[in-house]
Amino acid sequence: MKFSIVSKAVVPDVSLIDPETTASMDPFLSACTGIDALVHAIEAFVSTGHGPLTDPHALEAMRLINGNLVQMIANPADIALREKIMLGSMQAGLAFSNAILGAVHAMSHSLGGFLDLPHGLCNAVLVEHVVAFNYNSAPERFKVIAETFGIDCRGLTHPQIRGRLVEHLIALKRAIGFHETLGLHGVRVADIPFLSQHAMHDPCILTNPRESSQRDVEVVYGEAL
Repeated sequence: MKFSIVSKAVVPDVSLIDPETTASMDPFLSACTGIDALVHAIEAFVSTGHGPLTDPHALEAMRLINGNLVQMIANPADIALREKIMLGSMQAGLAFSNAILGAVHAMSHSLGGFLDLPHGLCNAVLVEHVVAFNYNSAPERFKVIAETFGIDCRGLTHPQIRGRLVEHLIALKRAIGFHETLGLHGVRVADIPFLSQHAMHDPCILTNPRESSQRDVEVVYGEAL
């Protein structure tokens, strides 16, 4: 399984945010890290640990990444685009390092360790399924996310907004090259209880906006097969 290491001993004295250091990243790695940063922002904004200090960082991260990721993947040598994504990633980090994350990351940590898959790819496979699962537990906050992504929510009911938000996430994923399901990467129905058990022990599940049982997690994994 994948484990996180958190300690004051690994906090740097100085952190340099330099997009030139990402210029050699291939499109797949750029897409993986970009979608991971976007999920950081989404989960931090709806986390039960969110607050007035984390929300602005999460929203600005979503605005920057949603607005520039597709173009950056299509134009990998454009340092100005890479800078916007890197700033978005930094803002998302400021948000989630204080608000923590949710079920996407709890399930992704279990999945990535089990299959040795890139972390961002795991997030990409799971994100719309977890958003649909969580929506009714934080509908107004998910509406703000949808509006931040440019979705016109005027006159829409929450079920309609949820549908538009899920469609937007799927379209964004496809635009940067993600068409995967868990089944395409070898996950079997028989693996789901094992993956779910480990996801339930991940700290990120504790700040998911919807309280989740192991059975809930199993159902979401099943939808992503």
